[in-house]
Amino acid sequence: MSSFADLVAALLLLAGAFFCFTAAVGVLRFPDVITRLHAATKPQVFGLLLILTGIVVSQRSWQVAGVCVLVAAFQIATSPVSAHMVSRAAYRTGLWEAGDAVVDDLAQDLEKAGYLHPEDRVDDDLSAPPVP
Repeated sequence: MSSFADLVAALLLLAGAFFCFTAAVGVLRFPDVITRLHAATKPQVFGLLLILTGIVVSQRSWQVAGVCVLVAAFQIATSPVSAHMVSRAAYRTGLWEAGDAVVDDLAQDLEKAGYLHPEDRVDDDLSAPPVP
C-alpha cells in the first residue's frame, strides 16, 4: 500500500508542477493583461491544489493535512479577488482595450457613476483620482 500511495503522490506532484509551469509560460507568452491574469490564476491554483494533495498523500499526517487545507483555502479565497482587482485597475488605467470584449458591463456601470477614462479627461490635473 505504501508504494501505491507514493506513486499516486508522485503523479499528483508532477501534474501540479506541470500546471504551475503552464501558468508561468502563459504569463510570459500571452499578449495582454486579462489573458495573463487568466493564466496566472486558473492553472496555478489547480496546480497548487494538486501539489498539496500530493503532499498530504505522501506524508499521511493530520498536521500536514491541516496546513495544506489552510494553504488551499487561502489560495482559493485570495486568487480570484486579486485577479479581479488587478484586471479592474488595468481596465481603468487603459492597459487593456475594451474593444476586445464582446460584452463590456463595466463601461456601462462606470458611465452611470460619472467616471471619466484618463484618455477622455480634458483638464490638466490628471493626478486627481477618478470618480468611483
